[in-house]
Amino acid sequence: MRDAGEQFPMLTIFALPKAFQGHIGIIQTNAIRSWLLLRPRCEIILLGNEPGTAEIASRLGVRHIPEVECSEYGTPLVSSVFSIGQKCAQNRIVCYVNSDIILMSDFARAVPRLDKKAFLMIGQRWDVEINEPINFDDAEWEAKLRARVAEHGQLHSKSGIDYFVFSRGLYDSTPPFAIGRTAWDNWLVYRARSLKAPVIDATKAIMAIHQNHDYSHQGGKAAVWGGPERKRNIELMGGTRHSFSLEYATHLLTYQGVKAALTPRHLYFRMRAIPALHSRLHFLLTPFQVMEKALRTLRTIKPA
Repeated sequence: MRDAGEQFPMLTIFALPKAFQGHIGIIQTNAIRSWLLLRPRCEIILLGNEPGTAEIASRLGVRHIPEVECSEYGTPLVSSVFSIGQKCAQNRIVCYVNSDIILMSDFARAVPRLDKKAFLMIGQRWDVEINEPINFDDAEWEAKLRARVAEHGQLHSKSGIDYFVFSRGLYDSTPPFAIGRTAWDNWLVYRARSLKAPVIDATKAIMAIHQNHDYSHQGGKAAVWGGPERKRNIELMGGTRHSFSLEYATHLLTYQGVKAALTPRHLYFRMRAIPALHSRLHFLLTPFQVMEKALRTLRTIKPA
């Protein structure tokens, strides 16, 4: 009989690491080692041929698939990564996660509670400075890391999304977005909503830890938030009206289970989504945009 650590995988995690060099190499190794400790154990697939990927996959005993399609600028394409990840996964539930994200026991507990046929689970991340290898041989590593985040971490905004747990086949057709050039993650939320799949915000149930880093490995912030690939991503997503954040979640995952997202703010974004999801109603987005612009202006006005 298999013990809890020897159960068959319940989840396939696939990721696209950057080069395993310097600080990025340290934090990516931290992340992958944390995934290996999830129980029940997960199937892990590393994609791409960045320096060090084959070596780390071999050393940690995870699967490696080097062939990924890239843009003319050499940037891997979301369409290729998600196609390979879903095609090669051995499990019905899959997860794309950025390769600097540490996942812990609460993540493993959350996945078996997702019993819907088609769904997307996402959540906010916690940003924290980590510059050294984590000692995973320490039985208290998770408790110590949680304490570190509680003292020094910062919850990221709802626009940035770093992990996507979904039913395999949900993204059977994805535009050739350039990874690391913004917008594509928000399109994934829009796409799930357009397919009427529940979008579950797991922020309250999962502490996903993002290890802070600079953006030199991605060509700097100018390349990430500007440049031709970012512009193309916006065009491929059909414009910013299809940029859906965590605010557009239809459900929440809490320690009590999955429940409908019915707060006033969620209901507002439920209404805001309607014209974005139906092309004939796009003109109805204008009143929302005008009101939100006015509210932003009011927040910047300081009292005399």
